[in-house]
Amino acid sequence: MTMIVNGAGGRLGAEVLKAAKAAGYAVVAVDKSGVSGEATTYSSLAEYAGAADVVIDFSSHLATRELLDYVTARRLPLVLATTGQTDEERQMIYDAAKVIPLFFSANMSYGVALLLSLVKRAAALLPEDDVEIVETHHNHKADAPSGTAIMIANAISDTLGGRPLVKGRNGIARREKGEIGISSIRIGSVVGKHEVMFSDGVETLTVTHEAHDKALFAAGAVRAATFLLGKEAGLYDMQSLVEATHA
Repeated sequence: MTMIVNGAGGRLGAEVLKAAKAAGYAVVAVDKSGVSGEATTYSSLAEYAGAADVVIDFSSHLATRELLDYVTARRLPLVLATTGQTDEERQMIYDAAKVIPLFFSANMSYGVALLLSLVKRAAALLPEDDVEIVETHHNHKADAPSGTAIMIANAISDTLGGRPLVKGRNGIARREKGEIGISSIRIGSVVGKHEVMFSDGVETLTVTHEAHDKALFAAGAVRAATFLLGKEAGLYDMQSLVEATHA
């Protein structure tokens, strides 16, 4: 299998190349500004028309249109690991998934996928509890809340039939019944930590996932790429992978 890694010059892209090579896959690197030491690097996807079985993208949501035009034209499965997409870009993703198998997740960690399963189960069993999410990341992370925190909040909201999300609190901000709060912390070199708290006022249940090394996201992306091979067109995520693994 040959994997194209878009955004290969970045730290995560470089980790994906290493993980893919360690798994025995051939790799092709694409990056607009960086050069990879792991593989021949092309400055754009359009420059590469050779053999490929799947594309893994760790570049930027700004590349969404170019990326989707490329994979749909070549009918290549795509693992999309960027966050921060606009509504328009998300619609492009949904449209592309009608043509190709597309794996789209704000977090490529298998552990986070298991956390999602746990918190959805907890929400179903504790529908009256207050729910708060606290996410902590390194001080260079640009977006807040994290895409993973929003993904978790949406999963809980969907489980409970739709709940409002409150992203941060400031000033007079009394908690309203049923809302799901999200708080963000940016400090030091923390790779990523997500805490989900359920409380009825008498006791609190906290489910936590903490990433210690960004290499885990690369391993998850390679695992997702392998999962996509042979799949029909459609939108897939880490929950799809978890369900298939434990079917």
